[in-house]
Amino acid sequence: MATLKMISIRLKSVKNIQKITQSMKMVSAAKYTKAERELKLARPYGVGAQEFYKKAEVKDEEGEKGQLIIAVSSDRGLCGAVHSSIGRIVKADIAANPNTKVVIIGDKVRNILQRLYGKNIAMVVTEVGRKPAVFGDAALIAQSIINSGLEFSKGKILFNTFRTVVSFRTTEMPLYSQTAVANASKLPIYDSLDSDVIQSYTEFSLASLLFYSMKENATSEQSSRMTAMDNASKNAGEMIDKLTMTFNRTRQAVITRELIEIISDHSAFGS
Repeated sequence: MATLKMISIRLKSVKNIQKITQSMKMVSAAKYTKAERELKLARPYGVGAQEFYKKAEVKDEEGEKGQLIIAVSSDRGLCGAVHSSIGRIVKADIAANPNTKVVIIGDKVRNILQRLYGKNIAMVVTEVGRKPAVFGDAALIAQSIINSGLEFSKGKILFNTFRTVVSFRTTEMPLYSQTAVANASKLPIYDSLDSDVIQSYTEFSLASLLFYSMKENATSEQSSRMTAMDNASKNAGEMIDKLTMTFNRTRQAVITRELIEIISDHSAFGS
């Protein structure tokens, strides 16, 4: 009977977990639909800034100022390899170039890097992922990075690009300093560009790229969480079927054993 009770408790626990994962899947599906719709509106921000860099042929600075990586994640988990894929690339980059500073958007990648590479973390932005990002959030993060005075010869933004409901791709997007933009070979083709205009555009482009990458990453996160919760619900369903079968077999064995004991006792008294 103790075994029956243990199986019953476990069966009830798995059913409760399945209810939770199914609810999380429904919530993620609703958030994913909204995130995908907003992503279509945010893509021109990132594409426009990248096209300017390409047309002006902006290159990395010469020198040993080090590397800056902006890693985009969030504070929430249960979404597959969305955060760990970012953390893995950042670890490899730091190992290749110890003179690397990392700005982390979201608490999950900070947890991945904190123990071994805490000294390389220049800034952490938390409270990300609870609400959909707006351009104002990206502008505040960009302003904080600029005010921090971080200097770099080479920079990039790491985030997950949404591909389909079941797939994403971890992407590197180049990031250039104001000096690199000012020294671009084809910048003179643009008229009326003085240092103030270049500074204003560099600040705006950083905010635009951050906004775009945060939207891409949020959509990838929600779709991945939806898929993860769907798989978890299916696995829970399979476990429920196995536990139900085990419970029925165990109960049948207990009933059979009790019947045998009753019959044996009756035969003994009858004789």
